[in-house]
This record gives sequence, C-alpha cells and structure tokens, in this order.
Amino acid sequence: MNLVELLLADPSGATAIVTPTATWSRSQLAEEASRVAGAVEANSAPEARIVILADNGEDFIAAYLGILLAGRVAVPLNPSAPAAELATELDVIEPGLVLCGNGHVPPLPEVARMEISTARQATPSEACTPRNPEDIAVLLFTSGTAGMPKAAILTHGNLIANIRQVQDTAGLAMRADDVGLAVLPFFHIFGLNVVIGLALASRAALVISGTFHPVRSAESIRTHGVTVVAAVPAIYRTWLDHRAEIGGDAFATVRLAVSGAAELGGVLQGALVENFGLVVQEGYGLTEASPIVTTTAIGSATRPGSIGPPLPGIAIRLVDKDGLDAVSGDPGEILIKGPNVFCGYWNDREQSEKVLRDGWLHTGDIAVRDDDGWLTLVDRAKDLIIVSGFNVYPGEVELALASHASIEAVAVVGEREDNGNERVVAYVVAKSGSLPSPIELDQFLRSRIARYKIPRDYKFVSELPQTFAGKVLRRALRAGGRADAAQNPE
Repeated sequence: MNLVELLLADPSGATAIVTPTATWSRSQLAEEASRVAGAVEANSAPEARIVILADNGEDFIAAYLGILLAGRVAVPLNPSAPAAELATELDVIEPGLVLCGNGHVPPLPEVARMEISTARQATPSEACTPRNPEDIAVLLFTSGTAGMPKAAILTHGNLIANIRQVQDTAGLAMRADDVGLAVLPFFHIFGLNVVIGLALASRAALVISGTFHPVRSAESIRTHGVTVVAAVPAIYRTWLDHRAEIGGDAFATVRLAVSGAAELGGVLQGALVENFGLVVQEGYGLTEASPIVTTTAIGSATRPGSIGPPLPGIAIRLVDKDGLDAVSGDPGEILIKGPNVFCGYWNDREQSEKVLRDGWLHTGDIAVRDDDGWLTLVDRAKDLIIVSGFNVYPGEVELALASHASIEAVAVVGEREDNGNERVVAYVVAKSGSLPSPIELDQFLRSRIARYKIPRDYKFVSELPQTFAGKVLRRALRAGGRADAAQNPE
C-alpha cells in the first residue's frame, strides 16, 4: 500500500484540516493532493526525491500528500534554515524538484523549484502510484544516534506500521470524532507522522494554528473543541508561563495530551494538572523508529519519569556494555526491533551498519525497566543536545564554529537550565592575539546553521580537557569542568 492511500481513504465531506486561511474537507484535500501530484509527475522523474520547503499549513500538506501520490520521495526540510545548511542537505539529497511555500524560495542555484500554489493549479494526476512496503516514502534529516546530521530512510511500510501500532494502543489511538492540534513543525517526524499521519489515517480533523503562539494556539483549542494535543515539553512549559492570559479552562475539551522528544519531568506534569487540569502522557521515540516506541498512555494513572512500555508489535531489549541483556532494574542501552524501524541512512552505509546490527536498532539511549515492563530513561546518546524538542548534534555546531578565522579549537555541550530545557554551550579556544565576541560569533553562525542550534553561551578557555588519546572530555565540560581539569581517561 502507498502510505497516501491510508491517509486519503474515505474522501468524504468531513473536515480534514482547518488553517487560518482555509478549511478543507477530505475530498477537497484529495483533490488538492491530486493536482500537486500532477505537477510533480510532469516535472520530475519517477521515484525522484522532492523537497518541501513550507511552513505548517495547507500548502505543506497538499505537497506532502501529492508527492506520495505521485510515487516520489518526500524530503521535508526546515524552511527557516539558513542557505548554507539547506545547500548541504540538498547536496546530499540531489532532489529532482523543490516545492516552495510562500516566501520560501531558496536562494540556491541549479535547483529546479516550483511554488506550491502553482502546483495546486496543475491538471490532477490520474491515479495513485502503487508502492511496496520497502519503497522509500520519506527522507528526514536527523542527528541520529551518532555522527553528523544525516537523512533517515523511512519507507511506506515503516510509516504505516507506526500509525497502526499507535491505533492498536487503546489509550493512544485517535478517533474519527477527534480534533487534533498541530503546533509541531511538519518537517520533524513528530509533526509529520504523529500529527498529520495519525489525524488523517483516523479520519479526525486537524487544526493548524500556524506559527506557534501560546495564546492564539490556546484560543484555537477552545474555539475548535480540540480533543488531542501532541507537543514537546517546551510548548507545554510556554502554555504554563502564559496561564494568566490563557485561562484555566483552555484545555477543557482535551481528552488526550501527549509529550515527546525530550523529558517532560514530574514538576511540569504536576503544574499542568494543577493549573489546567491537563494530564500529559509521556512517550519515547526517534526518527529512525517512525517515531513512537513507548507510551505511558495505557494505564489509569501516569508514572512521573517513566516513558511507559513499548507499543504493540515493537520489541525492546536493554543490553549492558557487553551486549548482554540487563536484568530488571539495571540500566541498559535501548535496542528496538519492529516493522516501524528504518532501513538506514541515505548514502551512508557506515553509519547505517553502526546503528543497525543483527536486526536491532541501537539507540544509544540508556534506560531501566521495572517488573511491569515500563521503562525509565536514565541517560541518552551522550553527546546529543535537545533544544525545545529539536536534536542538536555538537559536531555540526563545532564544525561551523571551527571555520571562524579566530578560533583554534571548540567543544560544544548541552547544559540543563532551571526550567528543565537544554541550551547549547560552546567552549572556545581562541587563536593567539584574537578574541571574537559572542555577538560576532552569533552573526557568523546565523548564515551557517539553524537559529536553534546557535550556542546560548560562549565560554572562552585556554584549552579543552582531553583524554590521553586526545579526545575531548565532554562529560567534564557538561559537569562544569574547567579547561585545566585532570586529564583522566574517559
């Protein structure tokens, strides 16, 4: 089955999406997708990779569904990313076409592009292109479980499997009478397959509030009777910070609220219940698993700190450093197996083989399991930084900073803030006689990496702590260690 057949099934008059500028029924959505598919078929080769550069809205959804309908591979990219970052990603993907939303035409040469509004005026495609489960549906850039950002290959079978795994979980499944809220970016797997995919597959309506604004999004919940909310901790925290403007009854219609991409924390969970009467279920997932792996939304009560047991059809192992199964209560690396697990990274065999071994996805995340099979994260891939739900891999930031003429060496880590979020911090060794200012470094990075990846703080040091082998001791920096910390092996 082509994924789009599941998402566009039952093209009826029921409401599919509501945006600030449009309300489309399921039949209207199918028509718009068909027109985009016609444009894509006329302007690209079969199975070409088609980039989407668009904000959350009807243009993005029409483009996504149209690309799938035409049998091409959808590649959603961050429309706010600087040109240098987009150029690197486009170089990896080598797209046949870039579909651009309003205001997002990339200033890049030699890339075929088309406005989505133009594509929506094309002659409709005659039929849905058949796809097999192993055919590629989407490429999504992710920091992954190791290394620099790379494009994860997600097949039609992977994405369909995770939608069905969620729908087979009674406490997590969406219903046709639900109204979902879209506040997560669609170029992220959470927004793409959890928010869009689940809503359309379940025949629910989806309210898209555009660029996130805490008060306006809360007004959308109240106005449209939203029943299902999927967000990251940073968004829940922002709602909480604006509780006086939002009002305690803003979430009165919500029957299911879920959080992922970063740790929610018991304090925030309790504050949401106290101020809004909102119980938020926590889960765990990653792009390479399409994405949801575990959820707490199966019991009668939440367990603060837990990420719950795995969804149906997903097998999990916790293994120690020797690769042996950890006993109950002992920490171990999370290994995942299931039809939702991806098949590798695009044109990166080395990294693919590193994380996919003996049929298991090695996540690099560490958890413990209790006697009920519920998991609690105790650590994650040690270098990964999560900023408001987005993955930031230090190596990418370091590479950008290292190209500055005044920098001799740099190491980037994540530091936990008092509100539970993480911030990117760069430890910088400047070249002799040269000391760049933080403002100068910020301006330098803005044209090279996305804004959320730019360090919030620069700490200038004389040297970086290293092992005897010359490897930077990130754990010493994360712990607030100074550059002259003891040179202990890691």
